[in-house]
Amino acid sequence: MTSAQPVIPAGPRPREVRASVLAAFQLVEDARYLGTERGPRRRRARRIAERTIAYRRLARDVRLG
Repeated sequence: MTSAQPVIPAGPRPREVRASVLAAFQLVEDARYLGTERGPRRRRARRIAERTIAYRRLARDVRLG
């Protein structure tokens, strides 16, 4: 082994929360809670925006924790 080769960790690496996993979870939750009900678009858009902000804060806290 030369000094230019990266060192492979001996143990298993910890799992990381990935943005794609959070996005998929958000889509599932949106489908579950919003269902087929079609309320006013502005109210629906606001709920989706609030949920997006909550998931981004969760992702940030998970990374910091």
